[in-house]
Amino acid sequence: MAPGNDGNARRVAAIDVGTNTVLLLIATGSADEPRAVLERATITRLGKGVDASGRLTDEAVARTIACLESYGASIRQHGVALVDVVCTSAARDAQNGAAFIELAARAVGTTPRIIAGDEEARLTFDGALSGLDVGGDVTVFDIGGGSTEIIHGTPDGAKVRIASAVSLDVGSVRLTERHVKNDPPLPDELDAIRRDVDKALATLPRHPTAKLVGVAGTITTLAAIEQGLDQYDSSRVHGSRLTRSTVSSLLARLASVPLAERRAISGLEPARADVIVAGAILADEVLSWSGSDDLVVSDRGVRWGLARGLLRRAAR
Repeated sequence: MAPGNDGNARRVAAIDVGTNTVLLLIATGSADEPRAVLERATITRLGKGVDASGRLTDEAVARTIACLESYGASIRQHGVALVDVVCTSAARDAQNGAAFIELAARAVGTTPRIIAGDEEARLTFDGALSGLDVGGDVTVFDIGGGSTEIIHGTPDGAKVRIASAVSLDVGSVRLTERHVKNDPPLPDELDAIRRDVDKALATLPRHPTAKLVGVAGTITTLAAIEQGLDQYDSSRVHGSRLTRSTVSSLLARLASVPLAERRAISGLEPARADVIVAGAILADEVLSWSGSDDLVVSDRGVRWGLARGLLRRAAR
């Protein structure tokens, strides 16, 4: 779609600066039916080393700022009316997060907000269910690089009714850096990841009758691998399903091969290959904890929740 070809609709842009990936959505339409004009996802690994050092590295910051400069150019090119940029786990945890925010503001032209876990959870729930035919009680989980959000609620038309939302300090990058020292990972290392995840999940109430929806890169990657997608296709991934047995099988396959072989697997972005095993353990454990036999895959999340909020503002 060419810039400015939306009729009277206003364009909005949302950027989610995560621990592992920076995501851009430029959208139009309405909050009830947002439509993507442009989507981009770039793995910059902003949170590399934060779990151990408490600081963002210069290299990680440089990669992320370069990404944001590119996204800022796209936003200007597309004549966007409203922009919102948020940073999540890595920036929350880092001692030098404020300095990164200053650089990011210059790069993208909008000052990012470091959001708390509860706001991240609400945005995840709102965004993840966009475009899905899911009703009744729903549990949405978002496996990030530094944290995992688990939200239970009920979609109610244009409103979102959230009963509980938590952000757990377990994510694919954090757990990989904390426990994985061998290639491929040793059984003891995999068990250590499981123990951390189980300990975090044990603090939460279960909703065994709720539909389970998984969002973000780990889940969409598992779906892409399961479907053997040489090139990612949102239309095939969003709304697809993964059974518990499929996730367990994919985990066993991914954990059994060295990193170089993992990088060559169809559907797996090479830059994600080093953290996908920890991410798959998280998915496997959430399925087991929830009591669900399967999950619905969403390739939407925080950025879609942000965009829906911006579209509501644009319509006032």
